[in-house]
Amino acid sequence: MKYIMYSHRYAYPILQTDREFFDLWNEITEVLGVITEDDIIDYFNFRKKNGIGKDKSISKTINNLLKEKFIERGWFIESAIFQNPDYTGDTWRLDFAKESISIEVGFNHSSVIAWNLLKPVLASELNHVQKAIQTKIGVIISVTDSMKKAGGFDNSISTYEKYIEYLKPLSNQLSVPLLIIGIEAPDTFFVKQEKISGKYIGTIVKYDN
Repeated sequence: MKYIMYSHRYAYPILQTDREFFDLWNEITEVLGVITEDDIIDYFNFRKKNGIGKDKSISKTINNLLKEKFIERGWFIESAIFQNPDYTGDTWRLDFAKESISIEVGFNHSSVIAWNLLKPVLASELNHVQKAIQTKIGVIISVTDSMKKAGGFDNSISTYEKYIEYLKPLSNQLSVPLLIIGIEAPDTFFVKQEKISGKYIGTIVKYDN
């Protein structure tokens, strides 16, 4: 997949140059690079053909492919931020975590942008609730506005551009380095939606060569 990046508090230079993060950063770039447009097409069509899901977008497809690739590399999924059992629900979990890096996949509603940005901060700072994860750098994987359109995503989702807008007003609160990644629109296909029985269903359409 193609992607662009935005660095908050020098996250990108740190990931590239600090030995503590070098291997982890390589794994993240491997995961993003190894997922091809053909993989997305095949997985989406497999879900549709086998009745697993009647998706309007490629959101679940990309989510599941990312999950598969990160698990292969030893990342923990849905890791609790805190050890306290009062804070172990979905709200208090990180999508992926390994050693000192946490990752949030931010394709959800734009109303949770601020919370997604704050999760790595909670996992990094000392407070009165004992940590299960100790984060030093957070990574947000999102989609660009162009991918939102081409991939059939809902208009209300969080996008790369929206995440960047939130960084400035939350700058003082976002004390941990954060890297915002935006997956770009595919070169070979787009998602066409049609309404069937009152529900929008997506179909992948390949561009003519």
